[in-house]
Amino acid sequence: MNCKKQLISATLVTLLLTACWANAAPQQDPATRKSEMTFGQAITLGIVEGLTEYLPVSSTGHLLLAERVMGIGESHSLSASEQERKKEAADAYAICIQAGAIIAVLGLYFRRVRQMIMGLLGRDSVGLRLLLSIAAGFLPAAVIGLLFNKAIKAHLFGPWPVVAAWLVGGLAILAVSYRNRNNPKVRSGGALEALTWKMAVIIGFAQCIAMWPGVSRSLVTIVGGMLVGLSMPAAVEFSFLLGVVTLSAATAYDALKHGQAIMQTFDPQAVAIGLFFAFIAAVVSVKWMVAYLNRHGLAIFGYYRVVLALVTAALLVTNYI
Repeated sequence: MNCKKQLISATLVTLLLTACWANAAPQQDPATRKSEMTFGQAITLGIVEGLTEYLPVSSTGHLLLAERVMGIGESHSLSASEQERKKEAADAYAICIQAGAIIAVLGLYFRRVRQMIMGLLGRDSVGLRLLLSIAAGFLPAAVIGLLFNKAIKAHLFGPWPVVAAWLVGGLAILAVSYRNRNNPKVRSGGALEALTWKMAVIIGFAQCIAMWPGVSRSLVTIVGGMLVGLSMPAAVEFSFLLGVVTLSAATAYDALKHGQAIMQTFDPQAVAIGLFFAFIAAVVSVKWMVAYLNRHGLAIFGYYRVVLALVTAALLVTNYI
């Protein structure tokens, strides 16, 4: 119970500190004040991204909420086309900042990455099978992402869709955790080496659900991995490795398409600072998550998502954010 109370308190404190930081920013011309990103805001976004990218809580949802609280990408005094351009740049930055977290996982799982490289060179059969499995898991997201990317950003990159996803995902985690809490078979399962390409494709289709901001790519891929027969540690590791490929593709796509708009809208130094802090925060987050899930389940993330959804909904209804 203490962990739950601490998590709820951390959620409230994070939201309030973010709002205070945004309001404490130096006053500028009203037409530009909310469209720019200060170093403090960049650091905040980097930490939010790094801490949440690989946790089952949805980093995109957290970034969109943080951007809304801090007013990044918004300026009602601009023309509709200019305001839309700035919003597109902010949404794209919420994707591109993932690069910092990607580099963190590449470093933490260098042994696996090296094993896959050796497999590609024909020197490690296990590494080659794992590489093919990751490719198979990535394929559904690649196809569906290209087909529906515009529709997803147009209809789901908003506060209320994120709140709905947080709430439903949190309740689902709690329901599954309650059902499995006395089941000794929950933590059993195969090692990562037992993963087949067919199992990987199933996980890949599960990953597509997370294109809805707020769902969490880590959540659906970890649960998908356990459903196809992987152990919790193996499912977590595959989720991270699959994320490297998926997130790299999404980051590269948005960087190529909106990179110029990002640099024109935000200070390049602020963008770089955000990436750096995303890297640092991701290293801490991944190490903690692996250690935590090896001893506990996903229930704490269910409580976190439900509380965050309710708090955010209350702030939206009262027009605080």
